[in-house]
Amino acid sequence: MHSSFMDAVRARSDQAIASGDLQPILAEQVVIEDQGLPFIVRWVAALAAKDAARDGASRPQAAQGQPTILPGGPRDPDFNPFLKPDPALLVGPVGEHHVAILNKFPVCLHHLVLARRAFAEQLSPLEEIDFQALAFILSKEGGLGFYNGGAAAGASQRHKHVQWIPDAPGNASLRALGAGLPADQAQGAIVRHPALDMAHCFVRVDAGLGADAGASARAMLIAFGQACAALDLRPGADGLLPPCNMLVGDGWMLVLPRSQEHFQGVSLNALSFGGTIYVRDPAQIGAIRAAGPLRALASVGVPGQVYAKNQ
Repeated sequence: MHSSFMDAVRARSDQAIASGDLQPILAEQVVIEDQGLPFIVRWVAALAAKDAARDGASRPQAAQGQPTILPGGPRDPDFNPFLKPDPALLVGPVGEHHVAILNKFPVCLHHLVLARRAFAEQLSPLEEIDFQALAFILSKEGGLGFYNGGAAAGASQRHKHVQWIPDAPGNASLRALGAGLPADQAQGAIVRHPALDMAHCFVRVDAGLGADAGASARAMLIAFGQACAALDLRPGADGLLPPCNMLVGDGWMLVLPRSQEHFQGVSLNALSFGGTIYVRDPAQIGAIRAAGPLRALASVGVPGQVYAKNQ
């Protein structure tokens, strides 16, 4: 039985697409295998063309050949779409501290932003309230929760938010990578994936469909703290973390520091590490294929390895 929350998401999404406030995703995709791991590379042609026509003359990124819309949307430091969300995209409250908003530039159907009601910097460390919002949805619907910490990690807004996408064919998830991790790990165990040639760690965590939301939120907070400690991701004097990504779902959390956003003009955010890469030009598919998805991912990460004993 579908939850009333997802009923609201579907209803709002249908209304926004019908009114033109939300553009339906029209994408072509290819699957590129690398070390036995499948990566979906999606070319969102209609969305990229619309963006180029609308924003090309006014946005400096476009003039430099940089993506302005995929995967996170245009960047404008003076514009905050989450403080007063567009009513056409607003789903409703998620707990006391967050609201669910349909992503204006969705990568899939029912792609949600879970934004703080009050402003906080996106690179401030994730707190239990952020994981409570994720746990509310993950425990009922499964899917993938994720966080783009900073512009170098693919974030397009400074206002604190996490995101969620449903479990559906073609959508990013941690399943393919999770299959290559040691089995039967206890909660809190920290492991590496042999195919990821960059600083990162997976933490076994009680998160996903059927988990108790309250316990899961606390477990995710602890797991994130473990990962940040293992990776030496610590707030600076300004209280902000270095750029990083976090993905969580299906019993695992992946955290990795980031060095840059782009590989040969392709914006890579957290979803890229969940096996789905979005490009705005079909030529970029060839760039990903030529380099190999794993090399592309490694190029935007931070060199190094984490050897952590299981907790």
